Amino acid sequence: MPGLPGGLLSQLPDSPPLGRWATRATGVGFMVAAYLLCLPWDLRNRPETPGALDESSPVTGLGIAGLTVAMLSLAAYFGFRDRLIWALLIVAGPPATLMYVSFDGHPEPDAAVWPLAWGFFVLVMGTGVLAVAGFARLFRTSEA
Repeated sequence: MPGLPGGLLSQLPDSPPLGRWATRATGVGFMVAAYLLCLPWDLRNRPETPGALDESSPVTGLGIAGLTVAMLSLAAYFGFRDRLIWALLIVAGPPATLMYVSFDGHPEPDAAVWPLAWGFFVLVMGTGVLAVAGFARLFRTSEA
C-alpha cells in the first residue's frame, strides 16, 4: 500500500528475501515472547498437596485472553501479508512447541492425558489462526 513507511502492509512474497525472513523471524520472536509473558512457566511443577494430581499453575484467564489477542492480531497481519502456511507456522508454531515442552516436563501421573490436551489445543490454535488469516486475505488488493 502506498504511503506506509517501509511497506508495512506490502506482500511478503514480493519483498526482498532478507526483509521477508526478518519479518517472519520477528513474528516468531513476538509469539515466543507473548507466550512466555502471558503463560509464565512455574518450573517447580509441584502438587498442591502430597499425592494430588492437580499442580500449581501460574496460568490465568487474563493471560489466556492476552495470548489469544496476540495470536489473532498476528494471524491477521501475516494472513494479509503472507501465505496461509506461513501465517500458521509463524503464529501457531511457537506456542504449540512451547506448550509441548511444558507438558512434556510434567511428572508421570498425568502423562497419559497431556498428549490429548496438547493435540486439542494445537488444533484449536491452528484452526483459529487459519480462519483469521484467511479472513484477512479477503482485504488484499493483489493475490500473491
